[in-house]
Amino acid sequence: MRIIVLGSAAGGGFPQWNCLCPGCRLAWNGDKRVKPRSQSSLAVSADGERWLLLNASPDLRQQIIASPSLHPRGGARHSPICAVFVTNADVDHLAGLLTLREQQSFMLFGSEATLEQAKAGVFRVLNKDLVQTRPVACDRKVDTGLGITVTPFAVPGKVPLYLEGEDVEIGSENEATAGVEISNGAATFFYVPGCAKINEGLKKRLAGARLIFFDGTTYTDDEMIALGLSNKTAWRMGHVAMSGENGSLKLLAPCRIERKIYVHINNTNPVLIEDSSEREAVLRAGWEVAYDGMEVCL
Repeated sequence: MRIIVLGSAAGGGFPQWNCLCPGCRLAWNGDKRVKPRSQSSLAVSADGERWLLLNASPDLRQQIIASPSLHPRGGARHSPICAVFVTNADVDHLAGLLTLREQQSFMLFGSEATLEQAKAGVFRVLNKDLVQTRPVACDRKVDTGLGITVTPFAVPGKVPLYLEGEDVEIGSENEATAGVEISNGAATFFYVPGCAKINEGLKKRLAGARLIFFDGTTYTDDEMIALGLSNKTAWRMGHVAMSGENGSLKLLAPCRIERKIYVHINNTNPVLIEDSSEREAVLRAGWEVAYDGMEVCL
């Protein structure tokens, strides 16, 4: 099974178009200690010919151009992208569907609620005669027809920002925020790009995993506040920080996970600076920091 990290950054990418936080400032100045990153998405294949996308990033067109495995070949119209699984209804995970509107057939998987958002508004440009949608319930394994099965599971999270009302519930477990277990029968990995907290159920599920791609949005919970960029903590945004008593570095350490890779990394996160003390701490704890174009084979 081949896995390509199409995009490793959180919403806005890195550098973010309107940001001059310390990391973005380095990126705008061409500093070699930072690598530009596009918005979060993975591509997975069991045979190297047919590919499943995990989320459709707003940067999808450029990600396809940068990934020869996803280039068209054969007839006048062709794409090796045969299916897309969306883990939630965040704009950062749906907007790339607009790139896939050019009369190409594929299967779109996700929860009932997520697919309703995908079929609303501008996403109605997807040709219903070519793009089939298939709702998948949590903890139900679905065969994608590509030699890969996907089992979504609820993780603590919240509804997307654009769907928030006056009262926002954070940390609830429902189909609004999902992780996925991906398998080709011989190998299995987990993809959890968004998670508000790590509870006992999640630790039990991930324990002993061969590979996980996990939410690496911020390093500290108050990162955005400390930089004067937002009044929201990582928790309020629906993400667990890497560091701290309730961070992923500490809480996932006992889970005996063979390989751990952070994805969905916010532009403010100092781990994006390769010689930072935060990057050193992450590497010392046995984690990797994903980058665009990173490939993993299982």
